[in-house]
Amino acid sequence: MHLFNRVKFRTPESVELEFTLAGIGSRTLALIIDYHILTLILTLFVAVWAVVSVQLSSFLTDIFGAKIGLWLIAIAFLLGFLIYAGYFVIFETLWQGQTPGKRFAKIRVVRDNGRPIGLQQATLRALLRAIDESLFIGAFLIIFGRKEKRLGDLAAGTIVIQTQILTEKEDFIISEQAKSYYEQLLPIADLSALLPDDFAVIREYLLRRQAMSQKARVSLALELALQAKAIIKLEKLPEAVTPDMFLEAVYLAYQESSDFRFRI
Repeated sequence: MHLFNRVKFRTPESVELEFTLAGIGSRTLALIIDYHILTLILTLFVAVWAVVSVQLSSFLTDIFGAKIGLWLIAIAFLLGFLIYAGYFVIFETLWQGQTPGKRFAKIRVVRDNGRPIGLQQATLRALLRAIDESLFIGAFLIIFGRKEKRLGDLAAGTIVIQTQILTEKEDFIISEQAKSYYEQLLPIADLSALLPDDFAVIREYLLRRQAMSQKARVSLALELALQAKAIIKLEKLPEAVTPDMFLEAVYLAYQESSDFRFRI
């Protein structure tokens, strides 16, 4: 296995992003936490189903005969699997590639192009999870695969990346106006909607803007500012704030966000 294996994405704005793959350690930690939560959910389900099945068995035996008990057991197994798979599908779809375990371990599932996963990808990963975990097939593929993918990742076209990536210190200057404006953004902006790769695009622009031509810089700054505005659900850009200043403020505000705080 390659420790701290990295993967690169190129955004539609021609900005190249580099992320660190999650690795077997982080993914195992996330799975342990998720399985503890799942155990509690399934234990509650079994307790409720035991009570319900007793009532149903006594009522349906006269209609369907003695085999109703086997049918109820089969239904219980089916419902249990739906809960097991549904846990991962629901969380990874609604939490943009994270489950409670993944959020704690600071890792996230994304598509091969770096964009967020959807219902289809989350479902494929969940349905193949049981195969991956039998005979440690998934662990074997993660350890020895170049992109650390299990069967579910291969089928869904996904990878698992770290959301906290430590590299060199930033070497760009944040304006004083942006430092003042970002505090106004915190209570009004939905920063939880800003994904790590969205943040990384903003950071890469701030790092490289001095090397751009004035025309390219103005055009790209405006495009990124409008995209960021839409993502964090602001109605419009303040008139007194330039696109550059707005991106600097979003950069600072995102770092202060408690849900997705990380350094790139």
